[in-house]
Parts: sequence; C-alpha cells; structure tokens
Amino acid sequence: MNIVVIGATGMIGKPVTRELISAGFNITLLVRNAQKARQLFTGVNILQGDVFNTDSLVAAFKGQDAVYISLAPPHNGRPDHILPEREGIDNIIAAAQQTGIRRIVLLSSLIQQYNNTNGFHWWVFDIKQAAVEKIKASGIPYTIFYPSTFMESIDQLMLRGNRIMLAGRSLAPMHFIAGSDYGKQVAWSFRKLTTENREYNIQGPAAWNWDEASQRFIRCYTVRKLKIMKVPAAMLRWMGALNTTIGYGAKISEALNNFSEQFVSETTWNELDKPLITIETYAEKLTRIQ
Repeated sequence: MNIVVIGATGMIGKPVTRELISAGFNITLLVRNAQKARQLFTGVNILQGDVFNTDSLVAAFKGQDAVYISLAPPHNGRPDHILPEREGIDNIIAAAQQTGIRRIVLLSSLIQQYNNTNGFHWWVFDIKQAAVEKIKASGIPYTIFYPSTFMESIDQLMLRGNRIMLAGRSLAPMHFIAGSDYGKQVAWSFRKLTTENREYNIQGPAAWNWDEASQRFIRCYTVRKLKIMKVPAAMLRWMGALNTTIGYGAKISEALNNFSEQFVSETTWNELDKPLITIETYAEKLTRIQ
C-alpha cells in the first residue's frame, strides 16, 4: 500500500511514521521542511508542500492509496486565522477526491469530547469536531482515531529543564498511550481495513492523573533528577488573557484536568492489538537512548 503521511515530523507523527515504515508500507511524506524530514527518516519519498497549497497536495496524492493526517492547531492560533485542521482539511479532502485516494485516516482527539461540558467551550475543539464531520462526509472510506493523552507530552511538552510543569489541579485519570504503541495500531488498521469506515478510541494500559503520571515518570527517568512544579490554574488563565500561546495551554489543561475519561478502547484492543508500553517503561527507554 502507498501511504502519504501529513504531519510526519510532529511529536506523534514521528513514531507513527516509523511504525508505518517498519510495517513495510511505501511511505511518502508531505512536509514543509524537507531537510528536517530527511534527518529523521531514511528510505522514504519526501515531498515539500503544505496543506494550504492544493497543487502540492494533488502532486503528493497521485498514485497513492491512502493519506494519514496528523495535524495540530498552532498554539498561537486564533479563530480568524487560516488553520491546518480547518482550511487544510478542506484542501486535503478536495485533493483526495480529485486523485482517487481510497482511504483517509485522521488523528483526532478523545479530549475534544469534553467540549460543551461543565460550562467549558473552546473553538479549537469545535474545529476538531468539524474536521471529523468533513472527513465522514467526503465519500471516501475513513478511519478516525481518538487518542487519550500521549506519554510524549510529559517529556516533550511538560518538561522544562529539571521540572515537569503541571497546571492546576489534575482530577481526572487519563489512559496515557505511547506514540509507538499507537503507531502499531495505525499500521494494523491499514493492513486490516478495505472499504469500511471505522472509528477507534486509543488508550493505554493504565490510567493516571498528571501528578501520578509525572511521579511514575520521575522514578524511572534517571538521566537527571526531576521534580514537579505546579502553576495555579487562575494564574495561567490570567497570563493566557495576555498571551495566546499561554491561553492555549490554560484551555487544554482545564479540559485534561476535568474530563472524566472512561475506558472505551476494548474494541480497538481486540481489532488492533493491546498497547504494552507503560509510563515506567517509556521513561526507562528514554533513559537508555539519552
């Protein structure tokens, strides 16, 4: 199968792309920074392009069977901006329809289900939900993944120096999932699915709140001594009113801290295999490679 990957150099795009390559698929990467992609991946076709450039999408999609989409809203984005998960998704669908793509696979989010709950509303989640509906309405067979929180968030987003930065009070446990485990499930879906439409919840083997997850990570990460630092939610919201990027962090933290996540991935585990990586084994692996 020939698969175009959009978003391969992102935090979760990297482990997913590695798993797709390992599974033996013919992978083409559509990236904005071709030099960065070449440093990360070998043995794949790399094309420079952008989801806002329909011509580059059409060129990348010709002769391909499927497209995997891993997009995230820019943390400094605003509703009136041109956005990857809105205008970019529109362009991807149009190019896929024009070139005969036979499957669209979208990385969405489980946490977006918190939108319009407990008085919470965020335009970013509106866009994520709209992207799902656009894919479903495209007429192209689709697979949509709704992952819980990725373990990569701990070391790649929350870790600053020797501190893991936590915002507010974490009330709700999350089924943390490692990007490589998720990537294996993506690869299995490409092997198994033909013309059917499927949606999968993606969750890891155990549920922890941010404090518990961070403590478990710290115990097994021995590169340097880490500690947890907490920022009050009220302070983050106040700072977020002045800075768009901090405001993004305040909103996503509020949703993650309060979303009552239930285990809903039994079907996924049955069809695409059970994830095995725990936060402890994830931290130990990081220790070995750093």
